[in-house]
Amino acid sequence: MKVNSLFFVLIFSFVTNSIQAEDGYRLWLRYDQVKDAQQLNTYREAIGGWLVEGESPTFEVIRKELQLGLSGLLGAYMPSLQSVEQDGMLLAGTPSSSPLIASLNLNAQLDTLADEGYIITQKTVNTHPTTIITAKHDVGVLYGIFHYLRLLQTHQRIDKLSIQSTPDVMHRVLNHWDNLDRTVERGYAGFSIWDWHRLPEYIAPHYIDYARANASIGINGTVLTNVNANALVLTPHYLEKAAALADVFRPFGIKVYLTARFSAPVEIGGLETADPLDPEVQQWWNEKANEIYEFIPDFGGFLVKANSEGQPGPQNYGRTHADGANMLADAVAEHGGIVMWRAFVYSEEEPEDRAKQAYNEFKPLDGAFRDNVMVQVKNGAIDFQPREPFHPLFGAMPQTPLMMEFQITQEYLGQGTHLVFLAPLFEEVLQSDTYAQGEGATVAKVIDGSLHNYQITGMAGVANIGTDRNWTGHHFGQANWYTFGRMAWDMNMSSRDIADEWIGMTFSNDEGAMRNIRTMMLNSHEAVVNYMTPLGLHHIMGAGHHYGPGPWVAEMPRADWTSVYYHQADKEGIGFDRTETGSNAVEQYFPPVARKFGEPESCPNKYLLWFHHLDWDYKMKSDNILWDEIAFHYQAGVDSVRLMQEKWNSLESEIDQERFQHVKSFLEIQEKEADWWKDACLNYFQTFSKLPIPEGVEKPEESLEYYQNLSFPFAPGIRPRW
Repeated sequence: MKVNSLFFVLIFSFVTNSIQAEDGYRLWLRYDQVKDAQQLNTYREAIGGWLVEGESPTFEVIRKELQLGLSGLLGAYMPSLQSVEQDGMLLAGTPSSSPLIASLNLNAQLDTLADEGYIITQKTVNTHPTTIITAKHDVGVLYGIFHYLRLLQTHQRIDKLSIQSTPDVMHRVLNHWDNLDRTVERGYAGFSIWDWHRLPEYIAPHYIDYARANASIGINGTVLTNVNANALVLTPHYLEKAAALADVFRPFGIKVYLTARFSAPVEIGGLETADPLDPEVQQWWNEKANEIYEFIPDFGGFLVKANSEGQPGPQNYGRTHADGANMLADAVAEHGGIVMWRAFVYSEEEPEDRAKQAYNEFKPLDGAFRDNVMVQVKNGAIDFQPREPFHPLFGAMPQTPLMMEFQITQEYLGQGTHLVFLAPLFEEVLQSDTYAQGEGATVAKVIDGSLHNYQITGMAGVANIGTDRNWTGHHFGQANWYTFGRMAWDMNMSSRDIADEWIGMTFSNDEGAMRNIRTMMLNSHEAVVNYMTPLGLHHIMGAGHHYGPGPWVAEMPRADWTSVYYHQADKEGIGFDRTETGSNAVEQYFPPVARKFGEPESCPNKYLLWFHHLDWDYKMKSDNILWDEIAFHYQAGVDSVRLMQEKWNSLESEIDQERFQHVKSFLEIQEKEADWWKDACLNYFQTFSKLPIPEGVEKPEESLEYYQNLSFPFAPGIRPRW
């Protein structure tokens, strides 16, 4: 790969976009000149020049980024200097690449950091006060450069810097549910960004822009293909194409992973079986792994969905998940690869409670997996619902590294047109206490390995990226991509801090504008929970496409694909009983959590109907009866969207017109659909409660029959059928 020629395309692309309309293509990397005159003068006086010492493709990336960022933000071309020649210099490199940095004796500090960690500090070099950005390896320096530029973008002080930053988890990976025909399962931002037909010869500029955006937030891996896998991606024709992408991503510290279809030995290998204990099958995978590493020497490994929703797997042959994962792990082990084996499984037989199945299948296998296997667990036990209690597997497998799987794409959260900032959802899950080793054993401490001394750690996010010009369909969808990267690096970052960073880099550093946008973002997740699934309701969306409300869905091939299976509304009440009088799923949690969730009086309201079937007139802590409380929550959700509209409309003079009008239109869609959810659900549940809609809640505009007859045969993101 010719890095310099690629970066000519990169710079041309971003500079060209900077003088065109604000279409969102530049994401949070908008290096426009600092508008505040006093702040601009402060930065210009503080930054006298820059020098990068080191030679590698990654160091070339760093040079281009600094040139692009500093020249844009400071409004003057700033070429690299040849030495530390004046005060206010910026010096970047590693102790092994830079004699100047080696002379500063920073190795002891660097030794406390992970391989990708970095230091930003200030020292005197050749009598000149100098800002140092250093790390053990060049990719750490790249992360440090992005951190430094982020400080400038968000108008932070850059004097007296003393920053040490290291990632919480090793593998920070985007999962693209992209298909080889360029459709995207649960994708709401256009088609797949991977143009397989034109690869490997044509390297589209947006591949470089994609890598740069990911590196800026610390994402170091990408799974190119859908977990509902197509075995063709493992053939030489497609491996050559994947290798071309890997070449682009490598200087940015990003590894390529592929999904492995478990039946590939039969489908493309000519074998009669895919039994993981069959020697011929094992040999086939060993040879396939060797072939992949010939194309991609730093191939990250496999992501696998097996024995779930019709996907083939080891259970087809009477084997366990560990048998299947270990076979693949052995195939990539000598090359340093890993296997991410998804725990999203549920049998085709009607279950006692689908929420229990992943725990029931994986808990007995704790300790049976190879050292290079991580079990990838969704944040909750059902399926990326607007809100779920944390998955009971977290804390329950001390001998098996568990990898968090979040969904960045908004499959159940209004899809591509609703503003839903996901940081509060992620934060709520990560800070939940499992009590696996007493109080304070949070999900975050499970994921980062500190609780159980995991030797490999990771976090995955199902990508929301597509060919829409702004990448994510909704301009605010970019914030969720950004959030995933920042929180995978630092799981203790607050939602507010992430929002403030993103707002300052994307829209404005004006305090009034930031306050309004921050309020919109931080309240948006609770709003969508209220107008879709309040008080622990879940899985009541439309069938198949998951677009819009469908609490009446009952006729499906499997009971656990219906809505009535989950809300269990009847004339007595509503909710899924997961206590000892029902499925007893609550018992899968550690005792303090089980006791808390197991009694209605102690169960948080936000999970109440997840764990309990309660009478319609059950008295809530608010003194409302349950039916009224449900109705008030639905109305509160609608009211919250209207408040978001008011705050956004007040910013018309602060935001460029293209993005302002885009978001304004989407908020109008969101308000309309929030009303739809409220009216459809209250109409339906009222057929059981027989109670009037309380005062203060707007009455449904249409009949229940009207809502039940709505049809959306071409809703985006529908799962393909191979």
